[in-house]
Amino acid sequence: MRSHTIAHYPANGQNPPITTNNVRGQDMKQKIITTMLATLSVLLLWLPAHGSENDEYPNRALYPDVKIITTDALYQNLDKSIIVDVRSRYEYDTLHIKGAHNIPLNSPQFVEEIRKLAAEHPDRQIVFYCNGKTCRKSYKAARRARKYDVDNVLAYDAGIFDWARAHPDEAVLLGKSPVPADRLISKETFKKHLLEPEAFLEKAHQPGAIVIDIRDIRQREGISLLPPGQEQREPLDNEALRKHVERARKENRPLLIYDAVGKQVRWLQYFLEQEGVKDYWFMQGGIKAYLDGLQSTYR
Repeated sequence: MRSHTIAHYPANGQNPPITTNNVRGQDMKQKIITTMLATLSVLLLWLPAHGSENDEYPNRALYPDVKIITTDALYQNLDKSIIVDVRSRYEYDTLHIKGAHNIPLNSPQFVEEIRKLAAEHPDRQIVFYCNGKTCRKSYKAARRARKYDVDNVLAYDAGIFDWARAHPDEAVLLGKSPVPADRLISKETFKKHLLEPEAFLEKAHQPGAIVIDIRDIRQREGISLLPPGQEQREPLDNEALRKHVERARKENRPLLIYDAVGKQVRWLQYFLEQEGVKDYWFMQGGIKAYLDGLQSTYR
């Protein structure tokens, strides 16, 4: 029969006598509480860092199968890496990692060219990069390469801006290296040249304004901001745009440029700054934002 310790409690409200079982029980409770507090402390230390990483790299959680390489690790392993810029040719020509290959993710030859690089350099890892922490192209490129049996691939998801700031001697801006830190255009400086669609349109109607649509033919789909003759239509090419840029600068005329969704103009800004243009403006959100505004107005 199982034995029990019986404690007799006095009727005067005093604490009961301490027994061996009571001591053991209190010790056990104390150990449990101590363990729980220690575990909670570790979690509290881990959670902010984990959340911060997710905030800084919001797409990593969407591509858990993609291996990541940091800025320092890539710099230390440049001689062991084949670096591939998966952005557009214009973005690459504006700013890229020195020695990087340009193979746009949307190129029909993407897989073929990546396989060729892997075959030519079997002892090197292939590192994909794009514009940085909120851009998904580097992850998509790595996943696509692995789908077609190119396995030694990584994503440098910190992107071109972090690289140029950390290693200006290993970056190229408009054909020149190293890249001076003050030549990298901040988001704040970019935003200073943005106008809401309505304000952009108002400024476009002012006398002397030079308005340029830099969308490609497929993006236009017969829709433009202004009637023919009131705006110029040019491809996103610095040489094609040069005559308009020189005219705006020499004649002190405002230059207004819009694209499809407001992303391409950020790269064009480097060329405008290099050419000394001061009075230039972009439509925030591109013509998509303008059309969305019209739809909401007439609903």
